[in-house]
Amino acid sequence: MASPAFVDVPGLNFDWLNLDTEQGMRIQAGRKGLTLEQINALTYGNAEIDESGVPVFKPRGAKPDPRSPRHARQYRSKADVWSESAMLLYEEANQRQWSSAVDIPWETIQPLPDDLEWAMCTLCTFLTQVEFIAGDLPGRFMEQVHPDHFESQLFLGTQIMDESRHLDVFRKRALANGGGMVDAGFGAINLLSVDDFTEMTALLHLVGEGFVQTLFRMGELIAQNEAEKRIFRLSAQDESRHLAFGVTHMKYVMDTEPWRKEEMHHYLDIQEGALAQSQQASLTTNPTTGEALAILAGGGIEHIDEGYAKLLLMRKRQVNEYMHRLEVIGLGDRRERMAPGLREFLDPVS
Repeated sequence: MASPAFVDVPGLNFDWLNLDTEQGMRIQAGRKGLTLEQINALTYGNAEIDESGVPVFKPRGAKPDPRSPRHARQYRSKADVWSESAMLLYEEANQRQWSSAVDIPWETIQPLPDDLEWAMCTLCTFLTQVEFIAGDLPGRFMEQVHPDHFESQLFLGTQIMDESRHLDVFRKRALANGGGMVDAGFGAINLLSVDDFTEMTALLHLVGEGFVQTLFRMGELIAQNEAEKRIFRLSAQDESRHLAFGVTHMKYVMDTEPWRKEEMHHYLDIQEGALAQSQQASLTTNPTTGEALAILAGGGIEHIDEGYAKLLLMRKRQVNEYMHRLEVIGLGDRRERMAPGLREFLDPVS
């Protein structure tokens, strides 16, 4: 049966259809499928959009409906939310999702001495707590990203999924081997007062995720079995994306709005001050967590001195990798301004 010829129906036309946008773009899927980068062509790209238009919910490249209500909380400046790596990181996040239920060899966890089990449970309780915050905080900013820069919004969505999985996997480890949750500390509560996208990126992605990623990458030093090694390895893979987003966002801010440099330093002054209060704790200023890490790194409480020596090596690596990221961003002068408790771990300038 032939399709009805709508154009022949009296009084029916396509006046309601907005065709004031570019038509006819045809794209072939490549080796990696149809990616965001491939469809970023013509006016559907965003290279020229430094200042977004009317703050409404419209897809980039579409014409806004004049009846659309305004969304006053949307950032309109590209520099406020943009990261040059957002598209690629989003695609990678989709490709590298994993399941805590089936991708961790839980069967390799065997009973451990009480000191090692409780140390791991202490660490996992803390990580469960902070990963909840690390997922909750980006979610607060998703609606504030203007659709002209939706790639950043998409990436934040993948981070929320990643952090949910981290919360899940560390909780499972705490409960899987006869231990359990221990008394919770304060966690990263200073992040709850963040109210700006770039401030969030500086404190959460650059500092928080960066220091955690370094520790996860050194998970072989604290893991007691293959399951824990896999947990740290896969979590580090996720954290690397979050960290890359933060570095490239802050670099974009510094490249396009260099007058905001002191603002960046101010955010880091605050976070470094919190981190530097204890030289022993790699993840937090809570000495209990530092002690747990030392027990795990030493292989037991009787080797805690050796564990603390390894923990200081972790701390040194954390701080120097952090300094390298600052140099990439354009904040190399941070070396002179860094909190003393962190600066003492820096390698000399070569």
